[in-house]
Amino acid sequence: MSSNNEEPLFLIDDDDEAQAITALESWKILIVDDDQEIHAVTKMALSDVIIADKSLEFIHAYSGEQAMDVLAHQDNIAMVLLDVVMESDDAGLKVARAIRSELRNDEIRIVLRTGQPGYAPEESVIKDYDINDYKTKTELTRSRLLTTVYAAIRSYQQLRTINENRRGLRKIIHSASNLMEKHSIVNFSEGVVTQLASLLGLSAEGIVGARAPHQDNEILVLGAAGQFAGSINRSLSSLNSKFIEDAVKQCLREKRHLQLEGASVFFIDGQVHQAAAYIETAELLENYDQELLEVFLANIAVGFENANLFEELRAAAYRDPLTGVANRGEFSRRLTSLAKHKDEKTVVAIIDIDHFSDVNDGLGQDVGNLLLRSVALRLSEQLGQEVFVSRIAADVFGLIGPEEIISPRNLNELFRLPYRAGEHHIPLSITCGFTAASNSEHESGKSLLKQAYIALKNAKKNSFERHNYYLPYMEQETQRRLHIVRMLRADFADRRLQVWYQPQICLTTQRIIGVESLLRWPQRDGSYISPGEFIPLAEYSGLIVDIGAWVIEEACQQIRQFDELGLPELRVAVNVSVPQFRMRDFPELVEQQLQNHNVSPDRLELEITESIVMEDPDLVADILYRLKRQGIHVAIDDFGVGFSSLSYLQKLPLDRIKIDKTFVHNSNEDSGRIIIETIVNMAHRLGLSVLAEGVELEEQVSYFKNLEVAEAQGFHFAKPMPAAKLAELLAKQSANVN
Repeated sequence: MSSNNEEPLFLIDDDDEAQAITALESWKILIVDDDQEIHAVTKMALSDVIIADKSLEFIHAYSGEQAMDVLAHQDNIAMVLLDVVMESDDAGLKVARAIRSELRNDEIRIVLRTGQPGYAPEESVIKDYDINDYKTKTELTRSRLLTTVYAAIRSYQQLRTINENRRGLRKIIHSASNLMEKHSIVNFSEGVVTQLASLLGLSAEGIVGARAPHQDNEILVLGAAGQFAGSINRSLSSLNSKFIEDAVKQCLREKRHLQLEGASVFFIDGQVHQAAAYIETAELLENYDQELLEVFLANIAVGFENANLFEELRAAAYRDPLTGVANRGEFSRRLTSLAKHKDEKTVVAIIDIDHFSDVNDGLGQDVGNLLLRSVALRLSEQLGQEVFVSRIAADVFGLIGPEEIISPRNLNELFRLPYRAGEHHIPLSITCGFTAASNSEHESGKSLLKQAYIALKNAKKNSFERHNYYLPYMEQETQRRLHIVRMLRADFADRRLQVWYQPQICLTTQRIIGVESLLRWPQRDGSYISPGEFIPLAEYSGLIVDIGAWVIEEACQQIRQFDELGLPELRVAVNVSVPQFRMRDFPELVEQQLQNHNVSPDRLELEITESIVMEDPDLVADILYRLKRQGIHVAIDDFGVGFSSLSYLQKLPLDRIKIDKTFVHNSNEDSGRIIIETIVNMAHRLGLSVLAEGVELEEQVSYFKNLEVAEAQGFHFAKPMPAAKLAELLAKQSANVN
């Protein structure tokens, strides 16, 4: 497009402004000048120009500051016609410097213009900031301006192609080196779109689609660019374009490239997986370098196959194979992502199915597996897509989602109806722990997982409603318990625990006939931690087995020391915990200690609770009979408080019943006396001795003597005391008798 009009362009005086051609695609040109007439004349001179099938679109700025604002908010500006002298002598130069240095835009072409013939920028500016041209306004005729614009646009187009090519390759290379990441196939597919479009000299507008696993009719968008970017990981039908959907399906069905009106679809043929790349272009496929295109698609097919392989491995690593929902690993990954955002309206929940082991034990593991699948399916379907469902342990599910959906009421409603497992319809109940995403202390999901488990444990232990929300005090209490367990373990290893003894009195002679061994845990400041606090923790941690064995050893050793001091013979009672009784060789361990210290078995009495009896009656009976054959006495401690079946009194080889101090304290009331007298009468009929615990008043002593209760212990007689003090008391008692 040439012109014979060689008059200086900017001497034309014409108020009529030509209208620019409007097109869907155009080259954007930014005119920066403080003279409005320059804007009008430039626009008029270039208004009908078409370059590479695109018209020119003009954007106007009247100062360097306005130009920078436009450049910061406008994408894809091809060139700037930039006045040098505006609000300052070097305003244009500052804009050029900012484009390259601050905006880091190396694609936009810059043409400097000045109305002052004697003014020229330094040579270094033109070189350092990649200036396409520098002209005085009087030099620019229309033909020269057109030449300058053509050259700048072509240069811009080439740079864009090179950069798009580089960006596409970078995406593919980067995704290939990070295929184990979650979005590896997404990154790879997006890189395919970008690189394919660059190879064809097009803008990146398109998608890569492939068939969903095990769903022949469902096409998923694996990668996308341009206007389609929001469709990644969604169904192809979500694009609401029957044209694109039919094109991709036809390509996959016919396994060949397609040339359609306004688009090309490329078939990517992997050994196992196939995909289709849809690119918007009106250019015919024949116009491209076919050999280069096929080589590129062949390489993409190999990479696509590898990407799918790693994606399947990743899915296997983060998918529960039994139920099909996410596993604990994926749940932890989601929690980590959630912890970084601290969404106040998102809740994390852990669901524990109550007594699930009974299903496996009673109906078999196959039915249990079917039941777990049924639970996972109902959770996924009923809670909806907004809720993330995972199986994080054998019968434990994890949920992440909006607080209005993940609530105790909604979850309990899901478990209101029975679950089907094969031919069975099984009712289930659950216990749940909840925590808000905003409770996250670190950018790690571990804190949220810990909080939800703390709430779950608290719900199991304390909540009648079988659910609980995490509160900070719960964690503090848990930390305190763990701290106590650590201290207890350390102090037990250092032999800082002590065994104290509380005398048991014959109510007829008022003499000490036995003692009960009681654990004491002294602290370095002289205080003591209550047995009611640390013994349950010792049982929970399993340390009670070692501590219990040590107490039996101490008791046997103390009996031997009393004998060596010439003190009266007396029995020593030792409490036995549930974990100790679960050890089948427990009788042999006791027998070994008696032999080690040369102690007669009838000097040792083992106290068990009703809870031990009811834990496993057959095991307990077997162990008690083995103990009795050795000559060891057995007593039931805290009798009556367990509300247990009384049938074990007839079946087990017992010697003594200890009436719990709760009943003793109520011996002044009719209701209390009824229970006490019933227990005493029953024991006497069964030939069992009776001991009253917690006796503190003389009236209680008289009451139990009248009932012919043989023995008692309590503060009325003596408090628990160290062995040395007990020895003094026994020596004093012996002296008084003599």
